Amino acid sequence: MKLKKAIYAIGGVACAGALCVTLTSFGNDKRNFEVIKNLDIFYSVFKEINTYYVDQTDPKKLVRKAVDEMLGSLDPYTNYIPEEEMDDFRFMTTGEYGGVGSIISMSDTCYVMFREIYEGKPADRAGLRNGDYIVEINGKSAKGMKVSDVSDNLRGEAGTEAKLKVWRPGVSKWFDKSIKREKVQINPVAYYGMLDNETGYIDFNNFTAGCSGEILKSLNDLKSKGAKKLVLDMRDNPGGLLDEAIKIVNLFVPKGSEVLSTRGKISMYDKTYKAPSNPVDTEIPIVVLLSRRSASAAEIVAGALQDLDRAVIVGQRSFGKGLVQSTREVEYNGALKLTTAKYYIPSGRCIQAIDYTHRDKDGAVGLVADSLISEFKTKGGRKVYDGGGVSPDVHVTLPEVSNIAYALVANDVIFRYAVKYRMNHETIASAETFALTDGDYADFCKFVSEQPKFTYKSESNEELKKLVKAAQRDKYYDGNKQLFDEMQKVLEPNLEKDLKVAREEVQEMIEAEILVSYYYHRGAAKHALKSDIEVKKALETINDEATYRGLLDGSVASHAGDKRTL
Repeated sequence: MKLKKAIYAIGGVACAGALCVTLTSFGNDKRNFEVIKNLDIFYSVFKEINTYYVDQTDPKKLVRKAVDEMLGSLDPYTNYIPEEEMDDFRFMTTGEYGGVGSIISMSDTCYVMFREIYEGKPADRAGLRNGDYIVEINGKSAKGMKVSDVSDNLRGEAGTEAKLKVWRPGVSKWFDKSIKREKVQINPVAYYGMLDNETGYIDFNNFTAGCSGEILKSLNDLKSKGAKKLVLDMRDNPGGLLDEAIKIVNLFVPKGSEVLSTRGKISMYDKTYKAPSNPVDTEIPIVVLLSRRSASAAEIVAGALQDLDRAVIVGQRSFGKGLVQSTREVEYNGALKLTTAKYYIPSGRCIQAIDYTHRDKDGAVGLVADSLISEFKTKGGRKVYDGGGVSPDVHVTLPEVSNIAYALVANDVIFRYAVKYRMNHETIASAETFALTDGDYADFCKFVSEQPKFTYKSESNEELKKLVKAAQRDKYYDGNKQLFDEMQKVLEPNLEKDLKVAREEVQEMIEAEILVSYYYHRGAAKHALKSDIEVKKALETINDEATYRGLLDGSVASHAGDKRTL
């Protein structure tokens, strides 16, 4: 039978049984026929290519391309994970891997460098620093190696050794390091501490296995230091494990409270999730910080606490990922991460922002149509809406990042200066008090001017160029050429001037990068709190009891009640 042959060719005999179960579950003869027909078509085309195509083909690459294109037509979250990528996938869900404890990246040389050394991990204990170059790894020259290849060589079973030859800027000779790998667990709580005498702060950046325990540990420690209020910072948190999100909400709401429900095409994915345990504190005032890049499980926590009138949300509207993925095992030790349901937070709303089921002729997708957005009510009767992320109760508008600041980061100029600074300063002030001097900033400006490949564009100047072309088309340019020339002189990028104008913004970025190299991520996070306008707004909100309570009971207007805003 053609179907059996096709299934055998694509995935092995064991796959046939699984597929047959799936087909019979459709309960639709026409649909079953279409599935069988198209599998036959795929097999026939694949066979003809491998037999007759003029050049030698790689079956693995062809099938992977076909699978990726097929899944890509569904949504960005449905992915095939082959066996060789399973370690990376497990790291994303557990935050744990066997290695030396670092982030690496490509450099401006032909060698990969250490981008960030994790505190207390093997690379840190071995004395490695941010900006060190890997010249040789496990007896092999690392010159020209891809980041992925170096990463594969650094990772390995706990207890084994990674042997490196390292070059450090400012040091004349290479040096050898033998580092014993271990299981590296990245703490999802990047930093926690007190913002004032009564307000605790937790910087929480990922929903990996066990993260709820880290939140609980941080919360208990903060309460022992006098915390009577809490700011939970989930800005840029991409989400992760759904079960951990439920446990975190459960810390603050009564046992049995509905946290979310999921609904899929298959009834096994229709579930209602309730807080399973006794809470830790149902009274402590909470402000949750969100950003445009807060997604998935972060939105479940923020949305559930908002729907239950348990926390005030401050920041920007979140990303809007209301889709749930399940992992299905596939042949040859791979996995399929498949969207199997949508989730609905306690008010009944789904916060999915992009409608992947309706595409235009080019395959492009758009936001959920305004006409499809519905109003819902929180536990206390406040208006909230679906169709586009979790809207904050208090919106904070962030200043735009200047073009020069963006270019300095994108071109690694700030990182390279931080490496130079570390080389010339054995110690610095504490994270709370550290600041660049005028002399330091002047030294940075000189450093930038000496970077031969550094360029940036002035957005104003780029817009002026468009205006000039439009004026030329409309015959306005020749009579006003002097005016346009004067505008171009004013708007032309001027490194010295622009570095002065953007000093406050750029200096914060430099200080953060320098602090990471001395005090790790927690030091940079602690330092940033001094000038963080969203944290200041969170403190202002939580310390104004009338406003805080009013936002929760609806007597104070909330941005969350505005349809499709922010």
